[in-house]
Amino acid sequence: MKLKTYISASLLALAPFAFLHPVKVRGGSMEPTLQNGQVLLALWPWCSGTPALGEVRILNTPEGTVIKRILAMPGQELEQRNGYLIRSGQIVEEPYISFRETKNDGRWYAQDGYMLLGDNRPQSLDCRIWGPIDKNRIGGRVLIR
Repeated sequence: MKLKTYISASLLALAPFAFLHPVKVRGGSMEPTLQNGQVLLALWPWCSGTPALGEVRILNTPEGTVIKRILAMPGQELEQRNGYLIRSGQIVEEPYISFRETKNDGRWYAQDGYMLLGDNRPQSLDCRIWGPIDKNRIGGRVLIR
């Protein structure tokens, strides 16, 4: 009986890891939202649902695994002008931004993919450089407190 109780308790304690896993922030591209070295929990991709605007997601890129925010869905365009991000003609409200990019970088089209950018635009290597990201390269959703 004790063995069954021990096994049940162990499984119950480990159950959240079927849905969640720890992820460590590397670099300052998501400051001030996320800090370098911070450890967060993320949902596994299979239980994260369809990517949605504003979500912070793990992303597999040419530079490795990074954390970025989804800012354009398939078919949308982004433009950076005078420190503001414009999505399909509308200024994007971004209360999480402290460090605005002041140069005008032009336009980016999500086409059939997604555009993910860092919150600290001057310090972020993101889809402005890589281009649109296929859905299958977008990983789990980061849970932010």
